[in-house]
Amino acid sequence: MSEDRLAIAAEPRAVVGKKVKQLRREGMIPAVIYGLNDPVTIQLENKMLRRVLRRAGTTNLINISIGQDTRTVLAREIQQHFTRGDLIHVDFQEVDLMVKITAEASLVLVGESKMMADGLGSDVLSLTSVEIEALPDDLVAEIEVDASQMASADEPLYVGDLVAPAGITILTDPETAVARFEYARLDTADEEDGDYGMTADSVEIIDRGRGDEDED
Repeated sequence: MSEDRLAIAAEPRAVVGKKVKQLRREGMIPAVIYGLNDPVTIQLENKMLRRVLRRAGTTNLINISIGQDTRTVLAREIQQHFTRGDLIHVDFQEVDLMVKITAEASLVLVGESKMMADGLGSDVLSLTSVEIEALPDDLVAEIEVDASQMASADEPLYVGDLVAPAGITILTDPETAVARFEYARLDTADEEDGDYGMTADSVEIIDRGRGDEDED
């Protein structure tokens, strides 16, 4: 609902190209809003933007105010420096609250199969996310995969087995595997080598030690 929606203030931006580096040095991040109307270039305060993006991700709606104008958007592309993690640029998509859109929802493994409960191995995801369709206010960041539904290692779970939250349609092929059980592997290498005479004193100890771009 709109009263619970994240909000942030922005300013119009005229600076583009190489000059945006100076904006970042001043604590402002360049961004663009596209979608329903002509694209609008904006700039947002770095620390506040990071806080909002941490909470919103790419599936929670954000109200961006530009003077007297407010745009309801999703963060679609968040560009960061590949080593420092600094924000470089953000693309926001303006949405119509009455029109369904597509997004990616991460898959989260919950519960455990009987085989895993018996200590025979592990339940693992075969897929990390699925494509979903929903009204903007109904979007979710995650969908649960219930591993307890797996009856044997020969019966993986598929997209068609997922229970979608209310208002969500999963678009990914229902025959796509999402989770499976893997038996634990027995490590017999030491027994095969026959190295039974090794003692702590004969082992050599090795000290391993302790461990910008331009855009519009």
